Amino acid sequence: MEENCHVEPIKKEASADEFENAETILLAVTGMGCINCANRVRNSLLSVNGVVFAYVDHTAGMAQVAFHPDQASTGDLIAAVARAGSDGRHEYGASLLLLR
Repeated sequence: MEENCHVEPIKKEASADEFENAETILLAVTGMGCINCANRVRNSLLSVNGVVFAYVDHTAGMAQVAFHPDQASTGDLIAAVARAGSDGRHEYGASLLLLR
């Protein structure tokens, strides 16, 4: 692993109240090759206003995200995944698998 590829995961804990009225989405994520890629995508998702939780699994190529639809859209989340690769060395994509 390249030293400059290391990504510290953002620490964001959500309260039970924040999960109330949140929707859960499952995204298929492409382009992830390691845990640092997953952290990069997760950090980008958590930076979206209205996202209360994000779990990203690079081996499965999936992300589970809880968010408030009045503050963020599915398109915002897909754009956040793409934005995670804006360093010029990584390229990520996402598509909707499930919305609950």
